[in-house]
Amino acid sequence: MKVLVTGGAGFIGSNIVDALVARGDSVRVLDNLSTGHEANLADVAERIEFLKTDLRDAAAVMSACKGVDLVFHEGALPSVPRSVDDPATSFAVNALGTLNVLLAAKECGVKRVVYAASSSAYGDTAVLPKREDMLQQPQSPYAADKVHGENLCRVFTRVYGLECVALRYFNVFGPRQRPDSAYAAVIPKFVDALLRGEAVHIHGDGKQSRDFTYISDVVKANLLAAEAASAPGQVLNIGAGGRTDLLTLLHEIAACLGVPANAVHGPDRAGDVRDSQADIGLAQRILGYNPNTPLSTGIAATVKWFRAQHAANARERKLS
Repeated sequence: MKVLVTGGAGFIGSNIVDALVARGDSVRVLDNLSTGHEANLADVAERIEFLKTDLRDAAAVMSACKGVDLVFHEGALPSVPRSVDDPATSFAVNALGTLNVLLAAKECGVKRVVYAASSSAYGDTAVLPKREDMLQQPQSPYAADKVHGENLCRVFTRVYGLECVALRYFNVFGPRQRPDSAYAAVIPKFVDALLRGEAVHIHGDGKQSRDFTYISDVVKANLLAAEAASAPGQVLNIGAGGRTDLLTLLHEIAACLGVPANAVHGPDRAGDVRDSQADIGLAQRILGYNPNTPLSTGIAATVKWFRAQHAANARERKLS
């Protein structure tokens, strides 16, 4: 099968690429490397086709979709706070970029598109867990852009017959997730700070909670979504089905590292939600999705990867 992965040099995308290569698919990656890194593809570089181009370039996206059977659309400009700082670029990449992918997929005869949606669609509702039939209440430009992408997927399935499946990710974490950005996700930032012997910065009181989902379970969900007969036209939660507050998370990571759980608290962050937890019943029924990585196991694997990265960086500094 010929497969295109947009954002394939990123954290989630590159892990999907690895799984596709391992099962023998012919893989093409589209990424402009604004947030992705070629190092994520080092192990499979000789076995994939890499296109350094941008989702905003409609002609390039059209070219990338030619001869493709299946698209995993992971390409995006991630982060709620980034979108608050720059909503125009967020919309251009996340909303218009998704339109470019769907138009190209339709024109090129792609069978199915699996779209990376976001749990941020639910906003800060008090009801837990979040179900797919709940009202969408995005609280940031990023969330609104991702909802727009979901709606486009529904329309392209209904109007044009393009099979689209939207997966609402809940706080994905694991190896290859970058800590070195003002917009980095919480787990890589916590691990990196503690490895450096620094205090962790927490926005607010630290009692806000998230459904942390390990990367291997998310990859599995994508592969299932590409095949499930009744998945087209659906929006499905992909999470672990539980929730953990940030202070508990900090102590779990610190215990795994064997260091003190030092934290500094600051003001709440604009656009953030208080609590998030996925109801994964629909994904279980339609995809046969069952996450099987406990948080502690995922954290241990993530910490192991970060330790190796820190050791490699230390060796490079010694040699330079």
